[in-house]
Amino acid sequence: MKKDIHPKSYRFVVFKDMSNGHSFLSRSTAPSKETIQWEDGNEYPLIKVEISNTSHPFYTGKNVLVDTTGRIDKFKKKYAKKA
Repeated sequence: MKKDIHPKSYRFVVFKDMSNGHSFLSRSTAPSKETIQWEDGNEYPLIKVEISNTSHPFYTGKNVLVDTTGRIDKFKKKYAKKA
């Protein structure tokens, strides 16, 4: 294995599922300009995700369409035939 290929600057960040509002604290090297106050009273960087294990159909067992950014409408608008 190659040495020194993994980052060493892991820090605690809060991941927030934007489809259902569920948040969890984990470690990551992902950059973020936003912060949020966590349950322990400390402030952590915030990483927003569109889907997590609490909203993904594979983990929940429910077949639910999650369209948080309006991708379907964007697609229809972009490829609609000009009349």
